[in-house]
Amino acid sequence: MSSLRGSRFEVEVGPVAHGGHFVARLDSSAGDLAGTVVFVRHTLPGERVVVALTEGEPGDRFLRGDAVEVLDASPDRVPVPCPYAGPGACGGCDFQHVAVPAQRRLKAAVVSEQLRRIAGIDREVVVEPVPGDEQGLRYRTRMRFHRAADGSPGLRAHRSRHVVPVADCRIQASEALVVVEGEGPPVRVVEERVGRETFAVDATGFWQVHRGAPATLVDAVMEGAGARRDDRVVDLYAGVGLFSVFLADAVGAAGRVTAVEGDRSAAAHAEVNLSGRPWAHVLAGRVDKVLLRTDLGRVDVVVLDPPREGARRAVVERVARLQPRTVVLVACDPAAFARDAALFAEWGYRLGQVRAFDLFPMTSHLECVAHLVKG
Repeated sequence: MSSLRGSRFEVEVGPVAHGGHFVARLDSSAGDLAGTVVFVRHTLPGERVVVALTEGEPGDRFLRGDAVEVLDASPDRVPVPCPYAGPGACGGCDFQHVAVPAQRRLKAAVVSEQLRRIAGIDREVVVEPVPGDEQGLRYRTRMRFHRAADGSPGLRAHRSRHVVPVADCRIQASEALVVVEGEGPPVRVVEERVGRETFAVDATGFWQVHRGAPATLVDAVMEGAGARRDDRVVDLYAGVGLFSVFLADAVGAAGRVTAVEGDRSAAAHAEVNLSGRPWAHVLAGRVDKVLLRTDLGRVDVVVLDPPREGARRAVVERVARLQPRTVVLVACDPAAFARDAALFAEWGYRLGQVRAFDLFPMTSHLECVAHLVKG
């Protein structure tokens, strides 16, 4: 088979799909390819565009492409604020061409569609803005650049290892901690402040990149957890203890907080960040293995903030067997979120409130915080 890369077709663009692209089908003018689905970037629902294919061969179930010419524009299309965004350029941002309110509606539609298709749950979702960005720009407090062929710092193109030189990333905050490939971080450990609390974290370790994200997520998690003064709480994938610290303060000395984290460095920082709260402790190790070998006794609340692929069946089943009254699920991937919600439903946990936050403006990414209750 020969690659279709570079072939061009006019298409009518349909709905948004998970991953920052939109669904279109080739029409009869495409000959033998008529009816083939194309996932198109740099466009919007309802637009008619010329798509240049970037991946695919005849006979593939679907193709990928970029909108390289807009014939009929959506009212939600805006001038692109970043000179590095667009077909063949930096792949970091999916929605630079979309008005920010429309970006949030598109993300909400993806979450609702994934819940409906994967979990069988009909739920309208609203994606909420987060304090700390200016019209979706200058919010990212951590940046990792690669080296372009000319040695300058840059970012990778979409689905490629090619590095596009970037002199000024429009979503980078002025105070961002910047790491360039091949160079060590400027400092190994940094301090991050959330409310009155200060957290130690590795410069290259995980920390939410939107300047308003940590406080926003803490508020949403604490609201969903409803932690009481003597509760026993388990915080899984706890990182450096962002949620554990506030949960420990909520349950007080009569309660208990157990933080579980697989990354040894993050777990060590969590111990430091939880110091002064002897009713809170940290278990370092893979979450599924820790849950399997540890007798946690009574558990009232579980906070679950897994990596992008989600908690998956083994962890969900072990959490469900603890029989907490409440599970708070934090998820950065709508498909993984829907899969985990469906798994919890098998154990009798009903999806309650779902809040979604625009922690990554100009991209297709977002964060969900869901409240699951037994019965």
